[in-house]
Amino acid sequence: MTPAEKTARRRARKTPPRVGFVSLGCPKATVDSERILTQLRAEGYDIVGQYADADLVIVNTCGFIDEAVRESLDAIGEALAENGRVIVTGCLGARRGAGGHGTLVGEAHPRVLAVTGPQATEEVMSHVHAHLPKPHDPFVDLVPGGGVKLTPRHYAYLKISEGCNHRCSFCIIPSMRGDLVSRPIGDVLREAEALVKAGVRELLVISQDTSAYGVDLRHRTGFVGGRPVRTRMTELVRELAQLGAWVRLHYVYPYPHVDEVLPLMAEGRVLPYLDVPFQHAHPRILKLMKRPASGERNIERIRAWRAICPELTIRSTFIAGFPNETEAEFEHLLAFLREAQLDRVGCFAYSPVEGAAANALPGALPEEEREARRARFMAVQSDISAQRLQRRIGSTATVLVDAIEHDRGAGTWRAVTRSAAEAPEVDGVVYVTLDGEARARAIPPGSFLPVRMVAADEHDLYAVPLPQV
Repeated sequence: MTPAEKTARRRARKTPPRVGFVSLGCPKATVDSERILTQLRAEGYDIVGQYADADLVIVNTCGFIDEAVRESLDAIGEALAENGRVIVTGCLGARRGAGGHGTLVGEAHPRVLAVTGPQATEEVMSHVHAHLPKPHDPFVDLVPGGGVKLTPRHYAYLKISEGCNHRCSFCIIPSMRGDLVSRPIGDVLREAEALVKAGVRELLVISQDTSAYGVDLRHRTGFVGGRPVRTRMTELVRELAQLGAWVRLHYVYPYPHVDEVLPLMAEGRVLPYLDVPFQHAHPRILKLMKRPASGERNIERIRAWRAICPELTIRSTFIAGFPNETEAEFEHLLAFLREAQLDRVGCFAYSPVEGAAANALPGALPEEEREARRARFMAVQSDISAQRLQRRIGSTATVLVDAIEHDRGAGTWRAVTRSAAEAPEVDGVVYVTLDGEARARAIPPGSFLPVRMVAADEHDLYAVPLPQV
């Protein structure tokens, strides 16, 4: 039966039209997906998990690096093969085709129904309406209070702005998502409150540049529950800290005013965790990258932050093998890594992205050398990570339960959890050994659990529950 025939049969039975959804890419893309899914549900569409059950499929893509482009194109191809009716959205949709004409997606997959760029909920919905008319008189109560989420019920991403004002030479995000556009602070807080009321225990604040929140609005005063509040990162974090959920900050550029949130972390009002995309440490490479800070100042900031909040966890990402990076400059980066003693680190071998200014830089390194430097970088960081995790053995912490695992063969139970020092999907986890099924059922996902750390490896910790009082 063709998709058109399936749709006709469902209309005859007066059942809701069904949409399949594939979401790829970063947390910003996840939030875009959630907004589209929320609107679909609000209008009465059913969301299904199988290609065969869907009347059409939406694929939200990533187009940042070559590997992501390939993954997105493969996902589109699979959806076309399995279903045949596909709408494409996301960052890859903004990539132009050969010679600047058409879209890259349209060239690779001319059978797609429509292509949009990122943050295009209304445009996506208009294409859905054109190819799969919405049901008559949809009911708003089809939508959960916090909207439709792709994350587990107990944590959610909270996107506070779109776009970015930086023009990093390796990045094409501004060409796809535009300049910084901050959401009104009242809108952000209303969404956060709705999420917490819906059962969210952890809010992960995301954007392209969280530290710059409100810059485009000149930090103008907004209103939260009738109270005037400046549209600024520090004020936003203070407001979020009052909601009773964990608050975790991602994509925080190391500007001086970031110092203002450290006392909130030291006081336990928000999680002592900063995701700071340093990318490199050598001044010349940072200049070639067009990054807004120097390695020397970053070391000073890290020391100052840890002086204010000794429990602070810092995660970051770096690029190895940037064009024209010398061996001495790479060794400088490794020296920075050893001195900074960052807790969680990821590293990419430089990958040329179509449309990025860095492609025109001289001195491109062979792929083998780029990959070798990435491996050397991660070997250094693995030792640092292992040492820092070893220091946590014997300490106690409150962890958030993400899942319960049961090994039927061994008859053992354990909880997959995270402490304040671990963000979902990008960091390690804390495995908690449980004493039987009854204990496992007593702590469902979304529960908080006090534990003691008893062992560690390079990435993860192992713990036991503290005795119940």
